[in-house]
Amino acid sequence: MPSQPARHARAALLQLASPLLPVGAFAYSQGLERAVHDGLVHDAASARRWILDALEGPLARFEWPVLARLCAAYAAGDAEAFAAWNERYLASRDTAELRAETRQMGDSLGLLARDLPLPVASGWLACVEDVTLPAAFAACASALGLSTGDTLAASAWGWLENQVSAALKAVPLGQVAGQRILLAAHEPLERALAHATELDDDELVSAAPGLALASALHETQYSRLFRS
Repeated sequence: MPSQPARHARAALLQLASPLLPVGAFAYSQGLERAVHDGLVHDAASARRWILDALEGPLARFEWPVLARLCAAYAAGDAEAFAAWNERYLASRDTAELRAETRQMGDSLGLLARDLPLPVASGWLACVEDVTLPAAFAACASALGLSTGDTLAASAWGWLENQVSAALKAVPLGQVAGQRILLAAHEPLERALAHATELDDDELVSAAPGLALASALHETQYSRLFRS
């Protein structure tokens, strides 16, 4: 299904990347809190390593390539492919809390699409069972007229800011240290996004054992700030 023309694509891009997007991202650390608990992340340098490892690993090799395919399916009006990639992404979540995270955020973004309103996006999402965050993000970005490249950039920057924000709270780190991590991520982020668009379907790899283990252990962690 073709996207609606965007007269203000830059503003739409910034809006989707904004931490003010009410999807609940602030409530999740995606295993980072457990890494802090176990001492794997304990200062700015180790927080930077953890975040960049995830960025250049499962994000670049699976999550953002899946997002690109969801955008392509939406643009082609291929609801079957859209649903299939949504299902494959959900199946790749290693733990109960990671599955709950993407479903909760996907539902929230779907509700936002209805309330803005973005009727084309919300109509598509209503036909998909267990909407994930990448599916909802792809539908909203496409309905706003964003290109696949801009959609990936918005998603990537939103993820990066949320990880740094989690590190500020959980390690904890100062604001300047957080900005240094963001600055250090500029070049790796560009490489990761470029890599994400070059992979064939059979090259996608979601395996990240350390992240999966951290998430699994976090599910029974006694004291925590985050839901993942």
